[in-house]
Amino acid sequence: MIRVAKGQLRFGEQVLFRDLNFVVPDGGRLGLVGRNGAGKTTLLRVLAGEAFLDNGTVETPAREEIGYLPQDLAEVGDDSVVHFLKERASIAPLERELRRLEALIAEGSGGDPALLARYDRTSALFRCRDGFSFEARAAKILTGLGFSSDALGQPCSVYSGGWKMRLLLASILLANPKTMLLDEPTNHLDTESMEWLEGYLKDYRGTMVVISHDRRFLDKMTFETAELSQGRITLYRGNYSFYLDESVRRREALEKQARRQESEIRRTEEFIERFRYKATKASQVQSRIRQLEKVERLAVATDEASVTLRFSPSPRSGHDVVVLDGVGKSYGDHRVFSDASFAIHRGEKVALVGVNGAGKSTLSRLLAFQEEPTEGTIRRGLNVLPAFFSQESSQNLDYRNTIWQEITNTGSALSEGERRNLLGAFLFSGDDIHKSVSVLSGGEKSRLGLLKVLLHPSNFLVLDEPTNHLDRVTKELFQQALLAYDGTLVLVSHDRHFLDDLAQRVIEIRNGQVLDYHGNYSYFIERRKRLLEMEPPEGSPCDGRTPRAPQNEKERKREEARLRNELYRKRQKILVDLEPLEETVEKLEGEKERLEKALCDPSVLADSEQVKELMIALDETRKAIGDKLSRWEDLMEQLESIDGEASS
Repeated sequence: MIRVAKGQLRFGEQVLFRDLNFVVPDGGRLGLVGRNGAGKTTLLRVLAGEAFLDNGTVETPAREEIGYLPQDLAEVGDDSVVHFLKERASIAPLERELRRLEALIAEGSGGDPALLARYDRTSALFRCRDGFSFEARAAKILTGLGFSSDALGQPCSVYSGGWKMRLLLASILLANPKTMLLDEPTNHLDTESMEWLEGYLKDYRGTMVVISHDRRFLDKMTFETAELSQGRITLYRGNYSFYLDESVRRREALEKQARRQESEIRRTEEFIERFRYKATKASQVQSRIRQLEKVERLAVATDEASVTLRFSPSPRSGHDVVVLDGVGKSYGDHRVFSDASFAIHRGEKVALVGVNGAGKSTLSRLLAFQEEPTEGTIRRGLNVLPAFFSQESSQNLDYRNTIWQEITNTGSALSEGERRNLLGAFLFSGDDIHKSVSVLSGGEKSRLGLLKVLLHPSNFLVLDEPTNHLDRVTKELFQQALLAYDGTLVLVSHDRHFLDDLAQRVIEIRNGQVLDYHGNYSYFIERRKRLLEMEPPEGSPCDGRTPRAPQNEKERKREEARLRNELYRKRQKILVDLEPLEETVEKLEGEKERLEKALCDPSVLADSEQVKELMIALDETRKAIGDKLSRWEDLMEQLESIDGEASS
């Protein structure tokens, strides 16, 4: 059980916790939510025994029975992965003791009853903790978290920060503690690893407290939700979706109650004022005054400051924004993917998905024209203005600049006052705008990078993990801004709820191939599941009787590739006519506008012959535009037919 009573904590002048009171029963699953800076991570550290309250009491299990996953990177040492996992799961000390006792017995001390009894107890404890099957369990968990089959023998030092966090998570799962305290456990996971983790934790029988910005993870993993706001905890007896609905209902009820109370107070004050000086009402007036003094006024919490996001209207681009033909990318001997052939069309909102390391960031850089392909061609469409947000903040920002210099260098036409107002909306105010970019936190760099994207004139956004450092409220505002964005969007994100509402199409990178799904993220998950079920692992029996013929599989893939290439060639034939047609329409529209302006010129209107010539030219231009648009609509119908055939 976890119990916090009358918890108080202050950092300098800031009061982080005022009067914390909550209980998590054994086997409970609590989602801890709140705005960035509310103190969620600090509270989890208090429960883990790594931070302490100024006042109040905390009751938690013993530290060895707690598995704590911090949000920030924790060092895992330079030992092998298997050794690290055994040490963290307290298997390694038992294993060393068993080996020591076995050596003593082998040396001739086998007749010592005390030694044999110690060996039996240690062996029983080792077996109780699944020590004999530990490596098999470890390999299974590592595979689920996205590691390769040879990970156990690798040194921990070869892995990057995100993969080290996965190792730490794996060690907690292997230890199977009575209580798990997880701070953003999905931050470094791809969507497939998230789904695996959800399936694994579904059978966990211990107590869990989890902080996460992933709505779906909280919905599936938690039974209760605790909102930390203004130093206090408010409990909701349901998962995250329940909390969202119930918090709105409670707020509306409180606002109604506060209005009723305010009305009553106003009537009481009016009575006091009216009869204050009448002797016959003196006792009633005094009674009302005492009654008013005892009233505890209801306070409705005001919304905290949040980012306001809105994209400027996008200049119109051609129908095809970017076209890939046989594109491949390699770094040295490492081939990321090959034979990528697809087009992204004006106004589409596309999600790029795949396991970590599959090549999502690489493909996003190619689509944003930040890199060149190793093979094949990438063609930018007519009047396409790309803007790129990288998950590596160093690619978005110049660390040598101040915040103000970064915003000033965007080339935006906004005035100084408008820029300052926008910075304030992104929580950069006062002297903060003169801070060096190099001293900003990860979240601040992310917000500043997003602000630069907002200020950059564009009609094609390519965003690589833009929500990693955004809290729920800001993320939802950003999502609404992207939904209203009238340009073309390509998005890499591990937030499935975020993707599901935004994406109309999903492009997956899997095993070096680029696969296209015309539908939202939920459609992609269902479609991929069916496809994987249709493809048994290599060497496994088909229908339980005969092995699957590798040749048939090769033929199926060859036929799919042939159909894809045929559809691609058809599209290219249409595009040969479509793009020049769009350019012609654009020129004709410009000529029509010029003629219409000329006919509004008083000096022109005085010359009847010139007016006649202009009217004839205007009629011809309008007719030409109509003819071209009719042809454009025919070509677009053909394109939609081909795209529909490709998605079926």
